[in-house]
Amino acid sequence: MKSSLTFLLLLATATIAQANSVEGVPSFDVECPGKIIIHADQDGPVLINNKEADTKAISERRFEAKGSGITISIVLADDDSVTVSSTGKAPNGVCQSLDD
Repeated sequence: MKSSLTFLLLLATATIAQANSVEGVPSFDVECPGKIIIHADQDGPVLINNKEADTKAISERRFEAKGSGITISIVLADDDSVTVSSTGKAPNGVCQSLDD
């Protein structure tokens, strides 16, 4: 019985850890207006100021991440470039890459 409970707990933990993984999210680091730092790993998660955001796919090339009172729009262009913009409590606008 104890091993069954341990297995179920581990399974639940693994499911929660994968909850904000969204296939297709590109890897990027940007700064949005209001000095908001956004980081994303390939296929998620997306972090807004180091806090994991609720992320969902709108389409194969459009994603949305919400957290900290901000909505982040992520668009993957045909040439695989990434455009990130923010709306919410901070100034709205297009985010600038930190990779430059």
